[in-house]
Amino acid sequence: MLVLRLLNVVAPAYFLCISLVTFVLQIFLFIPSMFRDPSTTPLFSPALLHGALFLFLSANALGNYVLVIQSSPEDLGKGLNLGKGAEVVVDWLDGNRSPGSALPSTHFCRLCARVTQRHDHHCFFTGNCIGNRNMRNFIMFCLYTSLACLDSLVAGMAYISAALSMSFTNPLAFLTLLPHSISQFFSGALLSSEMFVILMLYLWLGIGLACAGFCCHQMLLILRGQTRYQVRKGMVVRARPWRENLQEVFGKRWLLGLLIPVLNVGSDYSRQKEK
Repeated sequence: MLVLRLLNVVAPAYFLCISLVTFVLQIFLFIPSMFRDPSTTPLFSPALLHGALFLFLSANALGNYVLVIQSSPEDLGKGLNLGKGAEVVVDWLDGNRSPGSALPSTHFCRLCARVTQRHDHHCFFTGNCIGNRNMRNFIMFCLYTSLACLDSLVAGMAYISAALSMSFTNPLAFLTLLPHSISQFFSGALLSSEMFVILMLYLWLGIGLACAGFCCHQMLLILRGQTRYQVRKGMVVRARPWRENLQEVFGKRWLLGLLIPVLNVGSDYSRQKEK
């Protein structure tokens, strides 16, 4: 438990450091060095367009990240219309109830001491549980993080191909880049800054693939009306049309949340909280 609590603190700090490094590399290294075209008008210059795209992806990723970690157990416990079950939530918050007294689809996490309706899993990179309130923001966070990593990966490969005068047309070139770079780095033929960018390429690839996998798996569960916690515990869920399952998570104004980071708009949770 101590190791998990330590990971719950270290993982968010690690993600924020990676985000800061990515932002610095993109703005101060990749864009100034790779997008120079004097013949292009400043308004439609590749540097400006690529910078605007990266800032849009980064703002949505970090904005949804903040919204995922913003929720508190007090808000979840008081905002939900649980009826008689509200006493159970209060007892859980005071530590007087055991997990065995759980409400249907409700779970108390000992790591973050939060009561979550429709609990899905505990995310260490956000230090928070993912449930009914922040599920949509978690999916948007994974989506835009994977897109931002893909954008950084492409820009980084373009920078490395120009700096080292190499081509990535061969699919094996990227796979053999790291071992060749390590040997060149220790022989003194490769700068430390270039080696750092190469390491970041593989880090962006790993984070991007992981976030894309989380997003796709989560969408599949949502379409089926399930959560990871329900699947892990073998809970039986009521079969409903997939459109209703999507609307429960994304709400009717899903397009607004797709473009800008906002809390659940028009979802069942929002309507229940207003009551």
